[in-house]
Amino acid sequence: MYKTIRVPIEKGEEARLEVLTADLLDNTRKIRKLQTWEDSFLEIPVTEAAGERAGNYPVVEQKDPEFLQKTFSLKEYLKDSFSEAELAYVPSGWQILGDIIIVSIPESLDEKKHLIAKALLSMHPKCKSVVRDFGIEGQFRQPKRELLLGSGTETIHKEHGCFFKQDVTKVMYSKGNLEERKRMSRLGKGEVVVDMFVGIGYFSIPMAVHSRPRKIISIEINPESFAYLKENIRLNRVEDIITPICGDCSKFTPEETADRVLMGYVGTTHYYLEPAIKALKNSGGILHYHETVPENLAKTRPQERIKKAAESLGKKVEILETRRIKKYSPGVLHVVVDARVFE
Repeated sequence: MYKTIRVPIEKGEEARLEVLTADLLDNTRKIRKLQTWEDSFLEIPVTEAAGERAGNYPVVEQKDPEFLQKTFSLKEYLKDSFSEAELAYVPSGWQILGDIIIVSIPESLDEKKHLIAKALLSMHPKCKSVVRDFGIEGQFRQPKRELLLGSGTETIHKEHGCFFKQDVTKVMYSKGNLEERKRMSRLGKGEVVVDMFVGIGYFSIPMAVHSRPRKIISIEINPESFAYLKENIRLNRVEDIITPICGDCSKFTPEETADRVLMGYVGTTHYYLEPAIKALKNSGGILHYHETVPENLAKTRPQERIKKAAESLGKKVEILETRRIKKYSPGVLHVVVDARVFE
């Protein structure tokens, strides 16, 4: 039995990303559009592991499945130009943002980096550029990247019904945070929200588009990220909801204003806990605090830091949930703690 889910066409990309993130997408079959007398919809093929449901959709049997032609791997594209020893170091994965491919290439393959880039563009003909990734650096967590091949590094990435314009050599965008961005898009309806470390709008944009808070105050210190934040507010038509502020969160976070505060930054986030708690209304509110933490401390250190900051301000805390976002590095997790702060 070949399994599939049937979704409205307008929900197609959202559903595809959902099953892809859950590792349930069957890449051997085509996603296809079907028309009935009443409606049209998409069939998205899923694996046997999907069970009876995949995300929000029931799994059904697919009749007359259409199979994709086998695609070549990157190593197969390069096997005539690389030695066996070199092929062992060829990247097995890469990221696509909008129409740009981002790939990490080991130093041992420096001399053949352009051959790798050319092969990747052959594999992904809808993409325009290949960028080499060297990691992140500095206070602003800016990517260190090199354009290998193509026509530019600016793109518009579409995700969960939102548009994110960005230059991939100037700002970071983690696809590993997709589920948290989707979760934030379901929260905040009718509320006043303060989003510290907003970046290009990673959480503010989905929340504004889908939940429609009364107001989001979005603060970002990096002028390049801030410029794209303003572009993305315009692209997503949420000027009436998001108020962007360029500046340091320790100085520009308003006090006694918010029903909800987002702290979607990692590294030094705990230094900003007091301004975040002060931003909440006197009647209390919800804090979403992100931290990178050793795995054995994930259920204690972030929570203790929130409680300590709250106690210093004469506040109480109820820890609602601690969620794992992703593995940040060996032995280190990126987690988010939801906490209710009150008098």
